[in-house]
Amino acid sequence: MERHIFTVSEVNGLIKAILDNEPLLGDVCVRGELSNYKMYPSGHHYFTLKDEQSAIRCVMFRGQASRLRFRPENGMKALALGRVTVFPRDGAYQLYCNELSPDGVGDLHVAFEQLKEKLWKEGLFDEGRKKSLPPYPRAIAVITSSAGAAVHDMIRILRRRYPLAEVKLLPVRVQGAEAPAEIVGAIRYANRYRVADLIITGRGGGSMEDLWAFNDERVARAIYASQLPVISAVGHEPDVTIADFVADVRAATPSHAAEMAVPDQGELRDRLQSARLRMARAQSKELALLRRRLETLAAKRVLTDPLAVIQDKRMLLAHLQKDLGYAAAARLAGPRQRLGTLAASLDAMSPLKVLGRGFALAADSGGRILRRAGDVSPGDAVEVSLAEGRLDCRVERVYTEEESHEREEGKEL
Repeated sequence: MERHIFTVSEVNGLIKAILDNEPLLGDVCVRGELSNYKMYPSGHHYFTLKDEQSAIRCVMFRGQASRLRFRPENGMKALALGRVTVFPRDGAYQLYCNELSPDGVGDLHVAFEQLKEKLWKEGLFDEGRKKSLPPYPRAIAVITSSAGAAVHDMIRILRRRYPLAEVKLLPVRVQGAEAPAEIVGAIRYANRYRVADLIITGRGGGSMEDLWAFNDERVARAIYASQLPVISAVGHEPDVTIADFVADVRAATPSHAAEMAVPDQGELRDRLQSARLRMARAQSKELALLRRRLETLAAKRVLTDPLAVIQDKRMLLAHLQKDLGYAAAARLAGPRQRLGTLAASLDAMSPLKVLGRGFALAADSGGRILRRAGDVSPGDAVEVSLAEGRLDCRVERVYTEEESHEREEGKEL
């Protein structure tokens, strides 16, 4: 019998037919660790599933990969659901993956934790960038479903607590594939046109999948970029979403968000009444103090007897005048005494005193005092001043000092 010789393509096709006709391999779920995970620009994902002993190549085409709600990472334990067949061109069998989910926890939980870690590292959760809520908002934008019970509860509470605030409903879908884009669009619209002073966005309770629109990265980044303060009010108190971490304020429920957004008009009335009473008491106290001060001033002598002040000043002026006279006299006494002493000394040295004792003062015709006989010559005019009167003389003869002594001695003899 002649042996049949197969081509490579025939062998690969036969193996592919065998694998494709095996029911267990047509819908198989494989547990393993992700390795060599790559995402190509075409949108297809290629990776390997491995355990301690073996590995299998896997591919997930773009249509199936677009439904992934988490980001697969190398080393992650995962469950891959699909079919095992052969790619005839390469002759290698591989798992064509239709669904991929983390092993042990749901894919939504993994996606939540991955996005939470990513945004936290980027600083979207930083407390320092969160804005404070306006104390008395004039308008509030509520971004939620118009058909849910949550919106009616919020509007009722807002109107009851603070009817002065205008409530503007921006209706959006809060569940489903279209919900994130609508929520993002409403947040951007509210900021662009400044329709309100703050935003409340959220919905009532539900499963994690029901609340998933508020775990969307696009919604988180829109809240982060909002210039208006944002209150996140998603689900019930135990429910936590990415929007809660990014928002400026997290409310436990939509009703709680409405209570946080506005003050209570009853409390405001009480505060205003209390402030009015405090102001009235303060004004009364101030008026009482001013009245007592006025009474004290009215009793002052300067007002009851205005001339008394003038008389007091007049007496003070008289005392000051007297003290000033004493001080001036005391100040002048020393100089006056000194002046008298100097005058006496000057008088004692006065030439007139000398003339009074019988001496005379001679001067030539030019008024120059004559000190020596040789200063004049016979015939010169001389003026002689006496204690009383003056003589005009003419020199008859000039005696030298020796001749003068001899003459004096002759007179004595």
